[in-house]
Amino acid sequence: MKEVEIQTQERSQFLDITAAVREAVQESGIRDGRATVFVPHTTAGITINENADPDVVRDMLSVLDELVPWRGNYRHAEGNTAAHVKSSLMGSSAAVLVSAGRLQLGVWQSIWFCEFDGPRTRKVLIEIHKG
Repeated sequence: MKEVEIQTQERSQFLDITAAVREAVQESGIRDGRATVFVPHTTAGITINENADPDVVRDMLSVLDELVPWRGNYRHAEGNTAAHVKSSLMGSSAAVLVSAGRLQLGVWQSIWFCEFDGPRTRKVLIEIHKG
């Protein structure tokens, strides 16, 4: 398993971590199998989506903010309920098939780390499973 440290800069942002996952696949030497990407945080998530147009990420963040505003009638004393809800909506992991030593992502797809309670130092765990 590989651990990648990420430093986020804003309360909410998406960071493309595809290169780190590709590197983990190459380092593993596994040609065919699956890459699992896991975020061990309750206010961050993982998603796979378009990487070609940066407006897609901006729009996703905007829609999430509209669906789950930072301020609301929340009970959680820490004040970051919105981040917990967004994390649950995105999910804490993603799996990508590996074939011939390459991630089987679509042409426009990237793997995104989703920060919802930054800025923070975060970690992502990547495990490559054989066939």
